[in-house]
Amino acid sequence: MAERIEQRIEARLPELEQLERVGLFTRKEIKAVIKKASALEYKIQRRALHKEDFINYIQYEINLLELIKKRRSRIGYSFKKDEIEYSIVQRIHGLFKRATEKWKDDVQLWLSHVAFCRKWNKKKQLSKVFSAMLAIHPNKPALWIMAAKWEMEERFSSESARHLFLRALRFHPESPKLYQEYFRMELMHAEKQRKEKKEFEQAKMDLGEFSYSEEVLNGEMARIIYRNAVEKIKGAEFYLSLLSIAKLFDFTQDLQKEILENLQAENADDPFTWDYMARRELEMGSLPSPECSSKQMKASEVTQKEERCCAVFEEAVTALPTEAMWKCYVTFCLERLKRKTNSEELRRKSCLPLWTLWVEWSEGANSKEDTQALYQRSLFVIDPADSVTMKVKYLDWAYRDGGYKKAKKVFTSLHESHPLSLEFFRKMIEIEKEQESCKMLNLREYYERALREFGSTDSDLWLDYIKEELSHPQGKPVNCGNIHWRALKMLEGELVEKFVSKYTLLQTGHL
Repeated sequence: MAERIEQRIEARLPELEQLERVGLFTRKEIKAVIKKASALEYKIQRRALHKEDFINYIQYEINLLELIKKRRSRIGYSFKKDEIEYSIVQRIHGLFKRATEKWKDDVQLWLSHVAFCRKWNKKKQLSKVFSAMLAIHPNKPALWIMAAKWEMEERFSSESARHLFLRALRFHPESPKLYQEYFRMELMHAEKQRKEKKEFEQAKMDLGEFSYSEEVLNGEMARIIYRNAVEKIKGAEFYLSLLSIAKLFDFTQDLQKEILENLQAENADDPFTWDYMARRELEMGSLPSPECSSKQMKASEVTQKEERCCAVFEEAVTALPTEAMWKCYVTFCLERLKRKTNSEELRRKSCLPLWTLWVEWSEGANSKEDTQALYQRSLFVIDPADSVTMKVKYLDWAYRDGGYKKAKKVFTSLHESHPLSLEFFRKMIEIEKEQESCKMLNLREYYERALREFGSTDSDLWLDYIKEELSHPQGKPVNCGNIHWRALKMLEGELVEKFVSKYTLLQTGHL
């Protein structure tokens, strides 16, 4: 082993001597390189090989290459540039080759070699790396796409890229991403051909040997890919991904029309279809009144578009009453609200009615966990003024679904979550009173919490509290005096007179 390492070190002496001769390295630095290289060589020549040793050696050689490049640039030395770098680059390729042969499954190791080839513009070597990598990892669509993109975008070879995509699809005939990128590539190729032809025509040059296929120029290859793809892969989301790619190219109007028609015909029961068709109304033009100012015209146009979107969504949740469809509708409304929509209709829909419909639908169609999550989500996104009603509905559902314990848990989680409504506390009081073992201790807690929030604005709440103390088996009539005194302190104006009048009737047995 020692003899082999010595030979490898001696083989690199000419390059090191040249680095010293041209002034890029000092004698001391050359000795340091030899010492470090020797140590690294010993590590990769052992019987028990470690991947980290190869990585460290590769990184050392790359750092050395970077240092040489930096020093050449600083002193303006360009003579024999390739000769100086060539042997180091070849050594790095050799290290990568040994490492990837030993650790074939390490994709990151392959990708590091790809990155090195790209950075140092080693196109010929990169083709070999891609070929070897795909032979080992044909089961990874992302690697096929990377190789094809490189052929298309850096080597300008649409034919090679096409060949790679076709090979990839033999391994992965149902990969959405492969079809999407292949579709994009063919459209890019068509666009490039169209630009070239236009430039020739504008320059009034004879095309001569250059010939442009009308099929390619019109994107017919992409159309074929699209048709093959949708035979293999179903679902509106995939159709829409291809449509979004087609819309990036201004010569694809007919293709876009075909995709859209197929989308509606084949995926009428998919929420993504309805969501797209509704949102598409935002892209459609409208005809605002000519007497409006420019700003008014724009606001009016946006309002009309949003209302048309809502009309489509209303039709959608009727035709397809699923959680996914409701979610699309609600998400749209919330997005537009964040954009400060001017549509009063949309503001109304975004608040309580839409969420009420959604949770009521969920109660009958979804799991308990999903419905609870939906109630909790609604409290964070709808307007605070509307959340008070949703809290009552949440409490009522919790009682119907899980009984008293679940209702108490929901009440405890929300009783300090402002804003609150008196109805929320009265609902919990009602639930408590329905229990066979109705506890006055719990009723006192609910009344006290309600009075803390609404004691100054509702005289009947104080009277009901007094009634409970008088009528409940565990009640304490002695507490009524204190409740009466507190009511007089908290109530204001006419409410005091109203309370005193009703309290008197209660004492005399007329209430």
